[in-house]
Amino acid sequence: MPKTSITIQKPSFLINGKPTYSEIDGSVENAHGLLMNARFIQGVFDDKTGHDRYARWGKAEFDPDRNTDDLIAALPEWYACGLRAFTVGFQGGGPCFTIDNSTIQNNPFGEDGLEIDPDYAARMDRLIRGADEIGMAVIVSFFYGAQARRLRDGKAVRNAVVAACRFLKDYTNVLIEVANEHNIGAFTDHPIIHSAEGMAALMDLARQASGGMAVGCSGGGGYADREICDASDFVLIHGNGCSRQRYDNLIRQAQQWAPDKPVVCNEDSQCIGQVKVAFATRTSWGYYNNMTKQEPPADWRITPGEDTFFARRMAEGIGIGLPALPEDEQYYLQGLEPHMEYEGKRWVRLASLYPETIDCVDFYRNGEHICTAYDEPFMVYYRTTWIQNPWMVRPDDREWKAVIHLCNGDTLEKTVRL
Repeated sequence: MPKTSITIQKPSFLINGKPTYSEIDGSVENAHGLLMNARFIQGVFDDKTGHDRYARWGKAEFDPDRNTDDLIAALPEWYACGLRAFTVGFQGGGPCFTIDNSTIQNNPFGEDGLEIDPDYAARMDRLIRGADEIGMAVIVSFFYGAQARRLRDGKAVRNAVVAACRFLKDYTNVLIEVANEHNIGAFTDHPIIHSAEGMAALMDLARQASGGMAVGCSGGGGYADREICDASDFVLIHGNGCSRQRYDNLIRQAQQWAPDKPVVCNEDSQCIGQVKVAFATRTSWGYYNNMTKQEPPADWRITPGEDTFFARRMAEGIGIGLPALPEDEQYYLQGLEPHMEYEGKRWVRLASLYPETIDCVDFYRNGEHICTAYDEPFMVYYRTTWIQNPWMVRPDDREWKAVIHLCNGDTLEKTVRL
């Protein structure tokens, strides 16, 4: 028998009939009814072209079943810090830094969309049941742009929606995301996904085929559409690329269009300063670490740095008491761990528990100034909030230093010797 049931009572989420977090002694009342979440999109990932290129990040091999089981094993740690949901995709998500998405075959629906690959179905079942066991909801995403092109036509898309919904309809802890960022260019081959009108029809189809499960659909970072909001049971937004002001504006627009529906960001970036906006607007926020959590094989644990700082900020906003971190442990020079080099590249950034307190960060390699980062997340070779260019590793790389200039005028340093 299921242990966890997720329902919506405008505009709050209830787990087993009670507003989320209300069961926690001393919790912040303003957080009750929210659904703090993370993007664990690769939870049932596979690549039918082979697994050899995923023997990396300190792991000698990639096994799809172990990948799912490792995520299940990590969920209690996240739950303890307040995570109550995560997004997983039938078609996964793309590595942003290392592997061309077009070369990956991660589509469980087949060309006609009629059936779900039984191996994917088994992993998804195991993952949903693992979340159910500890009291978590799962946002199941159906379509990802780079993989949806493997569906033959609009009829195949509709078939896949029905197949996925029939598979999910007996679970009580599932919410549906029909597509990840439906309006992006990767979906132009399927107008039924790409257009707001087509997506609204697919959402109605999903609701019908699933027997009335709650349905939503996300768009690209900073995007909201009134027709999508009207068709949704809960409004999904993405904060990628948004400043805190722009993110606040996005939330206000969604709330104006759908005042009685919960607003859930289920993808942003490592910009944990956005958590402050989420709690202030009584909306749910989704942590997205596209390095530790979207580059297979993912490390599903709360890893040092960005993961740890998000977990602590989440717990703080909910009112879950954790021991305070000393100031020198509130900063972490990320991407220099021995196993995080890939084909001579590293992605170096400065993670912080309170990034809002930072004015800028100067990065030095062997004492030579490399660049200055002014915007969160503080990256070497920043491009936007969720992506950066790599540092090309050199044989004489010996030391990296981040000089952190705080808004109050203080200066701190974090150094890593290789």
